[in-house]
Amino acid sequence: MGLEFRTETRQTQTLSPRLQRAVQLLQMSSLDFAALVRQKLGENPFLESDEDGETPADPDRDTAGGPEATDPGADDTPREPDTWDAATPEAADDREIWTSDGPGQASGTGDGETSAMDLTAGDTTLAMHLHAQLNLMPLSARDLCLARAIVDSLDDDGYLRTPLEEIAALVRGETTAHEGDMLVALRLVQSLEPAGVAARGVGECLWLQVRLLPDEALRAVAGRIVTEHLDALAARDVPRLAAALGEPIARVEAAVDRIRRLDPRPGWRLGSSRIDYIVPDVIVRRLRGQWAVQLNPAVVPRVRLNQVYAQLYQQHSARQACPLGEHLQDARWTLRNVEQRFSTILDVARAIVRRQRHFLEFGPMAMRPLVLREIAEEVGVHESTVSRVTNNKHMATPLGVFELKYFFSRPMVSASGGACSATAIRGLISDIIAGEDSSRPLSDAEITRQLAVQGLVVARRTVTKYRQLLRIDPVEKRRRHS
Repeated sequence: MGLEFRTETRQTQTLSPRLQRAVQLLQMSSLDFAALVRQKLGENPFLESDEDGETPADPDRDTAGGPEATDPGADDTPREPDTWDAATPEAADDREIWTSDGPGQASGTGDGETSAMDLTAGDTTLAMHLHAQLNLMPLSARDLCLARAIVDSLDDDGYLRTPLEEIAALVRGETTAHEGDMLVALRLVQSLEPAGVAARGVGECLWLQVRLLPDEALRAVAGRIVTEHLDALAARDVPRLAAALGEPIARVEAAVDRIRRLDPRPGWRLGSSRIDYIVPDVIVRRLRGQWAVQLNPAVVPRVRLNQVYAQLYQQHSARQACPLGEHLQDARWTLRNVEQRFSTILDVARAIVRRQRHFLEFGPMAMRPLVLREIAEEVGVHESTVSRVTNNKHMATPLGVFELKYFFSRPMVSASGGACSATAIRGLISDIIAGEDSSRPLSDAEITRQLAVQGLVVARRTVTKYRQLLRIDPVEKRRRHS
């Protein structure tokens, strides 16, 4: 055998840099994508904000771009749009333009004017709230100093994790404090609102709240539970508690139910804790008997090409390579990516709504099985594109806000040969448990048998998994004693 050279032709598919970038942008959440667009606005002189554009609120109009806009792998050099909006100007002629300060008002304020942000109440921390209460109490300078030292030593949960000896050592330069003095100061802080603050453990925190219960008999039983039988309380073992306390099961269960409504972290009621809100990408409404899908105006970036700068560059630029030319091309690519992204999201959302309209009308029990391939074939994109579109994208419906992935589930064949989605089975399990007798709750095996009677053959471990996904306690913890 000898060596030889041979030439052959093969077709291979490669991702261009622009296509790779489009795929990355499509997978981003709306907040991340908006942050990227804002960064582009600050870096690219050919891009400008289009804050005066109309509100995209017309659900009956298709997004600009058509099939070409949904294909990130199209030709890299077509004429790019100079601006992009999700609605026609006629759709917003009789609508108010909403800004951060309200309808029909400018967001900026002049000298001497008060904006809405100036009237917003500031965050009150736990320490500020407790110090304000101490200021209203007739305390000596020494007692006030010790109480303030304890307040400043509390953690975010409202607990006192620092030993009293260390706190006394910290204030030794200002006043002298013995162990008894620190205990008096601690009891003083524990008498403040919210109830349970300055506790040194979970049991003490619950006891500080239990002592304020108006029912004396219930207060006595609950007090013994949180001080003597905290482990049994955590295990929700009501018969064991009743035997240990020598009380009727009904009274002990009433005390346990009342304890469960107490707050084990009183410090969380105050403070500037960060709350992450979900901003839906699309909104679904029922209009004239039909389900209409529209983009959420809050997530659509307002960006356009600065025509003055673009024309000046094209008139006066030299033929040689220029950094401004790269900025202009990047600006046009940015506008194209915005169009592609939201056009694809809207097409996928509309395809999902067409297949899951029974869910919107009747709830989770009517959810039909759906796979990515069905949506990909209708929209005309690859399954991986649908997967990226449904990642970190949400839909607001009359039933609530759901991630787009929520509407996809594998089919499960019933005894009659029909298909049922896993979401529908979870809804059925939730309804079965909601209608059970609290004194005789259903086990996972009994729920499995009830599903089999209705023609749904599901394994017991599957029922257990779905129950855990629904965050429903097992049978032992759902049982109520009369």
